[in-house]
Amino acid sequence: MLMRQKARFEHTLKDRLSFLSGKGIKSPKAEKDTIVRKLQADLKAVNKRLRVIAASEKRTEEMAKTKAERAAAPKQEQDGGKSEKAKKAAGEGKEKKIKAEKKAAPPKAPEGGKSQKTTESPEEGKVKTKKKTEEAGEEPAGQAKAEK
Repeated sequence: MLMRQKARFEHTLKDRLSFLSGKGIKSPKAEKDTIVRKLQADLKAVNKRLRVIAASEKRTEEMAKTKAERAAAPKQEQDGGKSEKAKKAAGEGKEKKIKAEKKAAPPKAPEGGKSQKTTESPEEGKVKTKKKTEEAGEEPAGQAKAEK
């Protein structure tokens, strides 16, 4: 599409310059003609777009070539030269992280989906539980009361 536009702009520019030379207008004045300037700007824009597309295609080809080379390379070279000790240490780090996540997991909510709040009474030292939604008599945010 861009090649067709470029050809059309070049043809129109050539016709305009020949028309102006037929009228007796010479090259320096013809360059100041608004139509000629517009056509030259259009040609410049199309050429810029074509250069960007060509660079993109070149980069894509290089990436495909690099990818093919990596796929053909032996497995040992792809590891980046890591030693056995470094690989083992990396594996142990992952295990420690998984164990730490299991220990730090928050306690599960009780069945029924309603959360309970525990408070300690300063006078007696006893633990009391309160159900938030039942005692307050309010519906949780974003839920409308069901009509009975």
